Amino acid sequence: MASHLSSLPLVLVLILGFSFLCVSGESGGWDNAHATFYGGGDAAGTMGGACGYGNLYSQGYGTNTAALSTALFNNGLTCGACYQLMCADEPRWCLPGAITITATNFCPPNPSLPNDNGGWCNPPRQHFDLAEPAYLQIAQYRAGIVPVSFRRVPCQKKGGIRFTINGHSYFNLVLVTNVAGAGDVHSVSIKGSRTGWQSLSRNWGQNWQSNSYLNGQSLSFRVTTSDGRTLTSYDVVPPGWQFGQTFEGGQL
Repeated sequence: MASHLSSLPLVLVLILGFSFLCVSGESGGWDNAHATFYGGGDAAGTMGGACGYGNLYSQGYGTNTAALSTALFNNGLTCGACYQLMCADEPRWCLPGAITITATNFCPPNPSLPNDNGGWCNPPRQHFDLAEPAYLQIAQYRAGIVPVSFRRVPCQKKGGIRFTINGHSYFNLVLVTNVAGAGDVHSVSIKGSRTGWQSLSRNWGQNWQSNSYLNGQSLSFRVTTSDGRTLTSYDVVPPGWQFGQTFEGGQL
């Protein structure tokens, strides 16, 4: 094999190597953190949250979710990102296998407690506060907290990106959910049938704000995720839309 490879032109060898890196790099490298759990056995306490997703069941996120510490949350820009986790180096408490979770909430710091004794989400700690059903897939309940290995992975979603329009005239708050691929949205633009493209400002979590009057217009959206991929969904909202409705576009 080595003799064949050495006969290949250098440029081809470099291309092959680059292609291998691109394919193998779809998921990030493994890093270390810790995990706890919250929300109860039915994960009811995980609903709502700092990403703005509301009912995680109806939004399709289910119970494989996590609140992220400050070091991972990125002021809400990491909302929607997916991670693979496995319990590590605690044979007494760890269960075999790995889970994939979506970031849907923020685990706030507690500066009154030390980082290694209750202040699990204090900076600069990387920490996942998992929905209890997710935690119980990788560790025993009695452990309370376990070390984990984690890495970013592409999100797998059914259907297209969803846009929920809340607010009122001159204050349109668009919640963006069900995003595949990188999962975490870093910019959103909107276009009415009587306007040009306008960038939305991020209000909180994955709620994006427009102060334009868009009533009675069909709406298009352009979404860019953290990996730079952009998807444009044209005229996914009909002219007769109402606040509180959800519409589905394409998918990354």
